[in-house]
Amino acid sequence: MISTNNPRIKLIRKLRDRKERQQTGLFYIEGLRIVAEALQTGAQIEYLVIAPGLLSSPFGKQLLQSEAARSILVIEVSDETFLGFSNKDGPQGLGAVVKQKWATLDQIRKRSATWVALDAVQDPGNLGTILRTLDSVGGAGVILLDQATDPYDPSSVRASMGAVFSQLLIKTSLQEFAAWNHANPIPVVGTSGTAQLDYHQVKYPFPSILLMGSERQGLLDQHLKICDMIVKIPMIGRSDSLNLAIATAIVLYEMFNQQRV
Repeated sequence: MISTNNPRIKLIRKLRDRKERQQTGLFYIEGLRIVAEALQTGAQIEYLVIAPGLLSSPFGKQLLQSEAARSILVIEVSDETFLGFSNKDGPQGLGAVVKQKWATLDQIRKRSATWVALDAVQDPGNLGTILRTLDSVGGAGVILLDQATDPYDPSSVRASMGAVFSQLLIKTSLQEFAAWNHANPIPVVGTSGTAQLDYHQVKYPFPSILLMGSERQGLLDQHLKICDMIVKIPMIGRSDSLNLAIATAIVLYEMFNQQRV
């Protein structure tokens, strides 16, 4: 077993920091389900880390045996060492350092499906939940505009429930996205409380890109200008806004239900 001073163990701790994730292009995941999802979707695993005393699950042990045949590096640590860098309640003794995967705007044309573009999303939990919802409706991926949070943040990865591996991720600016969309027209659907169209009473194009605003400001004028359709989610209570992930899910499922008919 290796000690807490091993460079690979030190790296796991450092990957809690966004700057370290950006510089290395790596991130850390932990838990049976998320590690299994990474392996099953072909994510590039740098190494697995296990604490034999904590890894009591038969599924986890079988998973390690099957991956040993694929020559993935497996590092054993003591329970104490694992607990020292674990980011989960009730650690299961299995984690992995994984290489980040990013797509480009040109890949949008290759996936005839629904996409979500997010302007300056700040809450990693919201982003992870949107990834999970998009995966559930057969979406292709998320386009992160401008100063967005990190989809490889531990909170985002946990909230995605593995969808971070199945959904494509694109980083760009609003200006670059608008220029790309002008040259590669794919309908953009925006949301606004001042829109005239009820989200439930329109026919959505397919494929399309659902553009959602930031948690604080929603879509601004510069975003609305690139939208081909703008819809609103009616609200009759005292609240004047919805959580970003919930609002996105409402419109995504309306799109999904229309595609099923």
